[in-house]
Amino acid sequence: MPKRKDIKKVMIIGSGPIIIGQACEFDYSGSQACKSLMEEGYNIVLVNSNPATIMTDPQMADSIYLEPLTIDVLAKIIAKESPDALLPTLGGQTGLNLATFLAKEGVLDKYGVEVIGANIEAIARAEDRELFKKAMIEIGLKVPDSALAYNFKEGLEIGEKMGFPLILRPAYTLGGTGGSVAYNMEEFEKKLEFALDTSPIHEVLIEQSVLGWKEIEFEVMRDIEDNAIIVTSMENVDPMGLHTGDSIVVAPAQTLSTREYENLVELSKRVIRKIGVNGGANIQYAVNPENGDVVIIEVNPRVSRSSALASKATGFPIARIATKLAVGYTLDEIKNQITGKTTCFSEPTVDYCVFKIPRFTFEKFPGADTTITTSMKAVGEAMSIGRNFREALQKGIRSLEIGRYGFGSDRKDRWDINHKFTEEEKDLIIRKIAIPDDERIFYLRYAFIAGFTTDEIYRHSAVDPWFLHNIKEIIDMEKELYRYNVDTLPSELLMKAK
Repeated sequence: MPKRKDIKKVMIIGSGPIIIGQACEFDYSGSQACKSLMEEGYNIVLVNSNPATIMTDPQMADSIYLEPLTIDVLAKIIAKESPDALLPTLGGQTGLNLATFLAKEGVLDKYGVEVIGANIEAIARAEDRELFKKAMIEIGLKVPDSALAYNFKEGLEIGEKMGFPLILRPAYTLGGTGGSVAYNMEEFEKKLEFALDTSPIHEVLIEQSVLGWKEIEFEVMRDIEDNAIIVTSMENVDPMGLHTGDSIVVAPAQTLSTREYENLVELSKRVIRKIGVNGGANIQYAVNPENGDVVIIEVNPRVSRSSALASKATGFPIARIATKLAVGYTLDEIKNQITGKTTCFSEPTVDYCVFKIPRFTFEKFPGADTTITTSMKAVGEAMSIGRNFREALQKGIRSLEIGRYGFGSDRKDRWDINHKFTEEEKDLIIRKIAIPDDERIFYLRYAFIAGFTTDEIYRHSAVDPWFLHNIKEIIDMEKELYRYNVDTLPSELLMKAK
């Protein structure tokens, strides 16, 4: 189908201020959306309260409003500008929430504004925890055992029945804000109250834990004719229990069997069709490492921070293409800008390893809890590309700008490779790999140096043995290099090390 000609003016909502848990990915996606609509000749109305963005540059839209992102303000802008359509899927969770609330207040119906990309029903199926659970069960997917609480009393009753640990997931929040893991009733009471306050509709999903399972993500695109493609798979090096924005992630997924991968591809296409997104969606699964069981965790019916990673990892401009799909194009009508020959109906091929590692700045917040859970604490991330996982890992750590040259052996380790570990130090290592924080990747290294086996480290950390074997290979090479100096190092070994 060609682009829609009944739409002349499109309104885009930005994501607002940049805060911890919400980095700059949505400026990137919003800017791409503006450019994509301009290419098609649409009139663009952009609303964003944050002037420190590319999308608010004068040339990015026909009308730019640097105004508070509230229902009242947006209603006034809609009354003045009379847009034909609202595109809410490029402004993060802020865009989705505001579109939902504008619809509930009757503003969109009053002024005849159509929601494109993901309509209000599609947003609700993905964001409303009860509707999401129902929709997934209808298409044959498993979800973790869970129940919804709308007040403190309901939450306590659910917690007492389900047993611990429990995961709390507030509805309609970004970056896992308000989410947490509770291991006992005392923790649960405090975290439940906070989660209810955080959700704009005071709804919290209380979910049985799948801590320790693999976390796998798929970036999927669908057009109005129901064609769907997989842009890429992604796998969290860290197991379930961390927000994906705080996890180390590799693309494509590394530890799935062919059968597991094909099953998740089929499920992902089924999911995006059921949710009803015309554009991009991010789908997150938990996979049991013991038997391969799959449960679906959530769907972001929008361009997400994972979409920004997937775009850069594959060269497939998700935000740009999602915008064109929202205004009526199909995947086979959009030319791939990189090849210049194929269309966007062809799935990207990734024959290299992409590594994403989060950047934390806990040093700026003395006394802050450095433990990482389901509520995002990273302020950004670095991405690296290598021919294999080991090379990409080294580049990723070097790119963090924390003064490290790679995975150890840079004279900045707490313990060097020849250190003799005490029992107290070994106990600390176990705690640091079992309870994730911003230093866990380096403590996986210390665990190998201290003599722990791969199985022992897996038992304490739940990091997949495949990743641990690759980490061990780096350390084994380091030990080999220590046998020589610059003058005696064999050239063949140097090449292998590089």
